[in-house]
Amino acid sequence: MAQLAISRAAGPAPCAARLQQHPRSGAMRAMPPQGVAAFMPAPRKPRALKRVQPSSRANRALVVAAANGQLRVMIAGAPAAGKGTQCAKIVEKYGLVHISAGDLLRAEVAAGTPAGKKAKSFMDNGDLVPNEVVVEMVKNKLAEDEVLQKGWLLDGYPRSGEQAEAIEKEGIRPDVFLLINVPDELLIDRVVGRRSDPETGEIYHLTFKPPPPEIVPRLVQRSDDTEEKARNRLRTYHANVDAVIGYYKDQLVEIDGTQSMDAVFESIQVAIDGAAKELQVA
Repeated sequence: MAQLAISRAAGPAPCAARLQQHPRSGAMRAMPPQGVAAFMPAPRKPRALKRVQPSSRANRALVVAAANGQLRVMIAGAPAAGKGTQCAKIVEKYGLVHISAGDLLRAEVAAGTPAGKKAKSFMDNGDLVPNEVVVEMVKNKLAEDEVLQKGWLLDGYPRSGEQAEAIEKEGIRPDVFLLINVPDELLIDRVVGRRSDPETGEIYHLTFKPPPPEIVPRLVQRSDDTEEKARNRLRTYHANVDAVIGYYKDQLVEIDGTQSMDAVFESIQVAIDGAAKELQVA
């Protein structure tokens, strides 16, 4: 909650209220007359490039407020930074609808649609899929009734400045932008050992999260989870990430992704709870 400042002035108070424009939404709101004792919210400090520390305990009231207030969250990070694990935790905690542009594209590829066939060659090489293939798909998903009612968690999108500009024009903007940072060499280790279970969708790692022995024969490796393609994906990521976060400097919170999964999520909770508080104040 923003700090409250009390301002007093001597002498008679004017009768007319003042109008002030909200710094983020642009909405006009009535302010107390000058010279009258008033409780005014102090200006909020921008969250750009700050690092957060784990909170001591969760605030359940914010969980409900986040869902009812249609909280909008974007999460980004290099391939294998741990976005998938953290997205599952965010959805369970806050009730947001998880939207992954990658999952949307892979569904199109699996279905063999024209858009899926067009996207497959780019995805296999670790390159960005053309904007026109993705933007309309994401926009339609965000317009679904469930998303409008619960709020959304947009995972790994936008991935370039052009994509950020495209969805900005559609009025798609987050309340908080989470950026998970992990060194490249650790990311490579995570990628090449990653396996998925086609029956359950569970993601394992041969070293960091070993699968049960009985399911190993059915596990699969994504076609782009090789070292060569992973390094290409990292080059693409680094070439674009600065342009993306440039659109969300005031919403940006950096998260140390080398921590344990639980510690990373505790840091994420601090960021999301802070965004929920600002929504309540606004």
